[in-house]
Amino acid sequence: MNIQAIVNEHIAVAKSLLSLEKEILEAAKICAAAILRGNKILLAGNGGSAADAQHIAAEFVGRYVKNRASMPAIALTTDSSALTAIANDFGFEHVFSRQLEGLGTEGDVFIGISTSGNSANIVKAVEVARHKRIEIILLLGNDGGLLAKKRLVTGEDDLILIVPSNVTARIQEMHIFIGHLICQYLEN
Repeated sequence: MNIQAIVNEHIAVAKSLLSLEKEILEAAKICAAAILRGNKILLAGNGGSAADAQHIAAEFVGRYVKNRASMPAIALTTDSSALTAIANDFGFEHVFSRQLEGLGTEGDVFIGISTSGNSANIVKAVEVARHKRIEIILLLGNDGGLLAKKRLVTGEDDLILIVPSNVTARIQEMHIFIGHLICQYLEN
């Protein structure tokens, strides 16, 4: 293991986020506007991205740096009963879309996190979000996968942030960093 090479790779990918500065700021503004309207942020992802969704939601609800009013956010990855029931009854690709169907309202924000951009359950969630007029922010990696390339279910108004890396660990590190940047904007 070459720690110096890994750290240098991390730094290079982090610096590449400067090319997404406009999109990151737009994501923060979308979230702020939703909260000011009385709406909420709903987040979802799989594996490490599920952990990122939970981490970011906790920063909104709890605090990021300073004490302030709680902001409404829900990680759709945390209800084990809902996840297992939906997966069992409808299929794993519906675990987030069914929750968005029941919990999401027009004007909410859905943040879908997928390092590949190919997660079937994020694709289904985006379909429901579009139908319910929930604003969509996607944190992707690699080349953005199906969600970005073919825009299967995304629309022109959806905000897509693609971390320019094909290394899952670096993508996840940047997704959580983007989440932190959004939190910092909201706290300020």
